[in-house]
Amino acid sequence: MKTKTVLITGITGFVGSHLADYILANVKNVKIIGLIRWRAPKDNINRILDRITLEYGDLLDLPSLESVIGRYRPDVIFHLAAQSYVDFSFVAPVATLSTNIIGTTNLLEAVKKLKLSSGYDPVVHICSSSEVYGQVKKGEVPIKEDNQLRPASPYAVSKVGEDMLALQYWLSWKIKTIRTRMFTHTGPRRGDVFALSNFAKQIAAIEAGKQPPVVKVGNLKSVRTWMDVRDAVEAYWILVNKCKPGEVYNIGGNQTMTVGMMLNKLLKLSKKKIAVKVDNQRLRPSDVTLQIPSTDKFKKATGWSPKIKFEKTLLDTLEYWREYYKKCHRA
Repeated sequence: MKTKTVLITGITGFVGSHLADYILANVKNVKIIGLIRWRAPKDNINRILDRITLEYGDLLDLPSLESVIGRYRPDVIFHLAAQSYVDFSFVAPVATLSTNIIGTTNLLEAVKKLKLSSGYDPVVHICSSSEVYGQVKKGEVPIKEDNQLRPASPYAVSKVGEDMLALQYWLSWKIKTIRTRMFTHTGPRRGDVFALSNFAKQIAAIEAGKQPPVVKVGNLKSVRTWMDVRDAVEAYWILVNKCKPGEVYNIGGNQTMTVGMMLNKLLKLSKKKIAVKVDNQRLRPSDVTLQIPSTDKFKKATGWSPKIKFEKTLLDTLEYWREYYKKCHRA
């Protein structure tokens, strides 16, 4: 059987590292190429470094993308690299738009150049976001793919740009882009700027005596539908093997609750008595407070459904941060 070559941009990140783990554990005859920036920490992929190939490059440097793609001609490209922190996009909108929109354009241009010159024809997964829908109305949930887009942050605007670029390159040059709008997904290795992981880190810090017994929070009333990242990356692999180029698919979990309800579940996993305090600095200039997806289109195309219970996601994330503080203590 022919070896399939897979390129993952953002392989050192949260989702990229879990995707590499999933492919290595479940797919035979595959070679994984990871695109990384020279300063990217490798903590998330240390245990698989001997099973993947890393290549330096940058989304904002077209020649570096042309070099990597031209050398390996991957059969599948998972484009996961992005400036993915919503709050930071309010502080640095230009950097967010540049990385996510110009960076994606460069990637698609590199593919287009090879396609036009030699017939190169990979499947390209473009990772958009549920943030493109913005603040939906109550009558619009569960949110379908044809819902109006109302981006409520520079990050969301950048993801609309990525999304529409992917569609345009399919319509204009038949580059086999498939777009996903992933709803809230979390788990171990999630950055500490994201709600569930941030709360889990604070609880672990309190347990380790590194923080007073108070968890600082932002808006606890926002409604989210949660999913484990390990279910998310399985969905991504199924996507590139079963879904149609040019299409867009919502992907999300089946555990819907407010951020506050999620926090209460986390707090019950600790034996410490912990208070909760709203920190005004954690409140966004504009927020998306109702995210409940319709995933019918994706499920119909693939038969996929999430498998990991939310309680496991919570515990595994908390244990990840507990281990982090144990390592700090040992150091």
